[in-house]
Amino acid sequence: MDDHQVYLAKLTAFSRMLRLEGFKVSHQETADACRILIDLGFADRQTVKQALSAIYAKSREEQLIFDRVFDGFFVSEDVMRALAREQAEKDAQMEAIRAASQEQLQVNGQPMMLSQEQRNTFASMPESERQRLLDFLDKYKNSAERSPELYGNFIHSVFTKSLLEQQMRMEDAATNVAAADPEIGLLFRDISEFRDEEIPKAISIIQTLAQQINAELASRNKSSGRSGVLDFRKTIRKGLETGGAFYRLKYKKKPRRRRHMVMLCDVSGSMIQFSEFALRFIQSLNQASESSKVFLFSESTVEADAFSLENMDIFRDYVSRSGIYGKGTNLANALEYLSGQRPPILTDSTTLIILSDTKTVETRRAYEALQKAKHLCGKVIWLNPIPENRWSYLRSAQVMASGCTMISCNTLGALANACRRLATPD
Repeated sequence: MDDHQVYLAKLTAFSRMLRLEGFKVSHQETADACRILIDLGFADRQTVKQALSAIYAKSREEQLIFDRVFDGFFVSEDVMRALAREQAEKDAQMEAIRAASQEQLQVNGQPMMLSQEQRNTFASMPESERQRLLDFLDKYKNSAERSPELYGNFIHSVFTKSLLEQQMRMEDAATNVAAADPEIGLLFRDISEFRDEEIPKAISIIQTLAQQINAELASRNKSSGRSGVLDFRKTIRKGLETGGAFYRLKYKKKPRRRRHMVMLCDVSGSMIQFSEFALRFIQSLNQASESSKVFLFSESTVEADAFSLENMDIFRDYVSRSGIYGKGTNLANALEYLSGQRPPILTDSTTLIILSDTKTVETRRAYEALQKAKHLCGKVIWLNPIPENRWSYLRSAQVMASGCTMISCNTLGALANACRRLATPD
C-alpha cells in the first residue's frame, strides 16, 4: 500500500471519529486533508495538526474537540510504544500466573472444576491470597487421595467461596471507585444499568479506550519485526549511500493480514443498548479490520448502512423504522441468512462477531446454523453481555459456548478487553 492509500485510510478513520463527536465532515474535506498530508508528510506533528484543524474545526468549540480527538488518534510513536509495552507486561504477568495455576490447581492429579472466570479471578488475587489457597490445597492433598469424593467436594467448596469473596471485593472496589470517580466507575458497571445522562460519558470512555487499543495495535504492527527475508533492492540502494558498504541490511516486512469483519447484532429489547455500545467500540477500531458489514436481527435480518451507525439516536431510529425492534429473537434465521448470501460474505478471511445474550427460539437449529457459519468463515467470536457465572443457569448459553469462542463482556472494561482480543491478528 503506497503513502496515498495509507493517508486516505487513516484520514477516513479519523473523519469517522470526528463525525461521532458531532462534526459534519464531507468527503471533499477528507480528500483535502489527504492532499495536505501527502504534501507535508508527518514529520512535523504540530504543523499537520494546525493544517488539519483549519479544514475540520469551524468554531472554537469544535477546535477544542478536534484537539482532543487528534491527540488521541494520532498518537506519537513514543506514546504508542509505551502503551504497548505496558500492556504487554501486564498481559505477560497475567498469562504467567494463569499458566502456573493450571498445574497448581489440581486435586488427585485432575484439574479443579473451575470456570474460566473463576481462574481469572484467582489470577487477579493478591499473591498472599493465592498462596493461602495453595497452602490449603497442599494441606488436604493426602486426605483428598484417601477420600476423593468427600475431600474433593470440600476443597472445591472452599475454593469457590474464596473466589466469590474476591469477586465481591472487586465489585465493592469498583463501587467505591465509582463514588469517587464516576468516569472510572462506569468501566465496572453493567452496561444495561447505564442511565440516559451517563451515556455521553460512556461514549467518551469508549473513544478513549479505542484510541488506546488502536495505539497498541499500531505500535505492535510497527515493531512486529521483519519477515527474515532480505530485501536486496533496498539493501543495495542503502549501500550506495555509503559508498558500497552494505552494513545496513534491509529486510522485507511481514505482510499484514487484517480480516474482514461481519457483525451480527441482536436488537431485541434486552440487547439494543449493549449492541449500540459494542458496535460503537468495534467501529472505532480502525486497526482491527480492512472492512466490515453490520447486520441487525430479531425475527428477521437487515443489513445496516453506514449512516445508521453514525450515533446512537440515528441508530435507534433506524432500528425502529426497520420493523425488527420489539419482536422475538430467532438466531437460526439470522445465521442461515448470512450463510446463504450470494456472493458469499462469510469466507475464510472473515471474522464473524455475534452480539447476543444467546436467548433465542429453536436453540438446536440455531446451534446447527452456527456450526455451518463457523465452517464457512473459520472464526466466530461471540460477545455475550451476560456474566459468565450465570451461563450455567442458561441452557442456550451453555450450548452456544460449546460451539464457538464466547466472551463475557457486560461492562465497558470487559468489552475493551474483548475488542482488544478480536483486533489482535491470529
